[in-house]
Formats: sequence, structure tokens, C-alpha cells
Amino acid sequence: MSEVKYYSLAPILAKKAKYNVIIGMRSNGKTYACLKHGLEEYWKHGSEIAYLRRYREDFRGKRGEQLFASLVENNEISEITNGEWTGVKYYSYRWYLTKEDDNGDIIKSDKPFCYGFSISEMEHDKSVSYPSVRTVIFDEFITRQYYFNDEFVIFCNCLSTIIRLRTDVTIFMLGNTVNKYCPYFKEMGLKHVDNMEPGTIDTYKTVGGLRIAVEYCATQEKQRKSRPSDIYFSFDNPKLEMITGGVWELDIYPHLPCRYTPADIIFNYFIDFDSQLLQCEIVSMSTDNIFGEESTSQICFTYIHRKTTELKYPDQDIVFSTRYDPRPNWFRNIRRPVCDVDRRISSFFHDYKVFYQDNEVGEVVRNYLIFCQKDM
Repeated sequence: MSEVKYYSLAPILAKKAKYNVIIGMRSNGKTYACLKHGLEEYWKHGSEIAYLRRYREDFRGKRGEQLFASLVENNEISEITNGEWTGVKYYSYRWYLTKEDDNGDIIKSDKPFCYGFSISEMEHDKSVSYPSVRTVIFDEFITRQYYFNDEFVIFCNCLSTIIRLRTDVTIFMLGNTVNKYCPYFKEMGLKHVDNMEPGTIDTYKTVGGLRIAVEYCATQEKQRKSRPSDIYFSFDNPKLEMITGGVWELDIYPHLPCRYTPADIIFNYFIDFDSQLLQCEIVSMSTDNIFGEESTSQICFTYIHRKTTELKYPDQDIVFSTRYDPRPNWFRNIRRPVCDVDRRISSFFHDYKVFYQDNEVGEVVRNYLIFCQKDM
């Protein structure tokens, strides 16, 4: 087995982008590399670091104390500062350099080199200026849980507080491969993330000239066969490949339970979410021959699959979409029904009578339902 190869910033830094979006497996060294780069920039140029998380609890207490622990253990602090400092002290959402004096006491630098920000509490930081911050690290910006309403706008407001009128700030956005339907991708115009191959970097340029680099870190297969620790995750569960191989995490969703014919479809509706158009078919059919015995009972369920063509009757078909649309047949929230038709549709999800073409389709619907839950 070859030596473990951790993530390097060199390829993406060569793109000279203002935003550097880095996506990959857990524990491959993304955060370590960015913190090290930020500290190097601080020591060379006095460029301070802003470390962003979604919630302040993500770096409160022991979590904050451990942020630079690996760099300290690997003697990186001493090497970067030419032996002037050897450790890091966390205090009140700030990180300071430390060393031991001749009496064995720990002393810290007068000024912090890194500041902690949470986008959930960005209102508290609006009145403070950070003129020396030139490296911003937004860690774990991808989640499988809830995003805030208008989270991208809140994130940009937080950046505005830090950047002010300057143009010398470099932003790193780090995410594990836990959810490819992240709202940041759409908001930033990153249209091809779900089609990227591991080990590649795509660049985008906005109409205003902003340059964005997106890297999908190389997976285990491209770097090495395995890590020794992978043995702890060698279960027969595809979702664990996100940890051991860097693939996008997907839940296992129920697939079509039986075959049906077009005559069994009693109603169609559609879900339009994150540039994905899905066709949802309400199927009602007899259980005859399905379970190998005669029966006169009926089963009714929803089957959801990709729609590869545009809507044929957009002014008539029932469509659920996050977009605001004044047409009476367009609804925003499938969990908040307003008429008999969408109450019946909503009941399929409530009663677990929904089946999917594949896990990818299930993942799109899961993210749409999360949006609906927030919008209640």
C-alpha cells in the first residue's frame, strides 16, 4: 500500500480565483491545507483568517480549541513561524499564536491571527471591521440537513462585513460529498458540479468578471487503494463510500414495487426543483397476479421518475416548484396543501406510498421536501 496522500491546494491556487470551492471525501486534508495556507499568508504578509461555520456551536469550546491541533502536533506552527511560535490558543472566537517562555509559562500573541464567524449570527458582527483578513474559510458549507432561508444571501452579507471595499480577499468553501443538491451551486451558477469527475477542477466566470474555481478532489481509487482506517467502514452500505471513496452520499430509496401499464395511471403531477424536472404518476391497480394469488383489492401509490422533455401543458398540469408562479396550477409547498388535489398528493408522502426511479431521483425529492419543511 502506498503512503497516504493528503489534499494539496497547489492545483486550485494556480487558477487564481477569488472563490475556491473544494469538494471531497471526509478527512482528506481539505481544512488542514486551507488553515496551513492561511497561517502561511499571515506570517508572510500579515493576512488574517476568517473561519466561517453555519453555527457558532461548530467552533465553540473544545471544537475551537482543536481547530489548529493537527498543525501544532505536526510542528507546522513552529516551521511556518521559524520557531518564534509553537502553539495556538483559542479564546472568545479568536485564535492566537502561543509559545512557552523561559519560566515555562505559556504566552500568547497580542493580536489574533484568526477570527470565528457563524453565518447564523452574522448580524452581531456588522459593526466590526476586519481590515487585515484576506483569507476566508467557510468549512462544511454542504449539509444534508437544513439550510437557512436565503442562506446564500446571508453568507454574502457575512462576506461583505469582512471584505468591505477591498479586492484582496481569497475565499475557500470546503464541503464533504454529502449532498450534491446544495443551494450554493445554483446560486453561484455552478451548473456542472454533479457531472464533475473526481480529480478535476472547473472554472467559472460571472458576467461581472468574478472567477470561481471548483475542485472535486481525487477519490481513493485515484490516490491509493485504501487507507488503513477504511477497515472500520467496510460494511455493505453504499452510503459509507462517501467516507472511504469520496463519492456523493445517497440514501437508499424505495424503488418501483411492481410493473404497471399506462392504463393504471390515474393522475400526473410534476416537481420542479434545482433545475430537475420530475414526473410523478399516481398509480391505481388491482393486486391480481401481483402477489401470486387472486385478490380484488386495489393498491395506490406515487411513482416518481425523471422527465426528459418539457412540460406539455404548463398552464394546466399540477406543478410543485420553489419558484413563485401566479398560475393557479403551480404550488410552492407540497407539505402545505391548499386544495383537495394537493391534499391527496401530499397524503402519499405522509403515508410512505412514494417510490422512485433510482436513488438520485429520491435525493432530489428529499431535498425538495426539506425546503418544504423550512417553508412551513
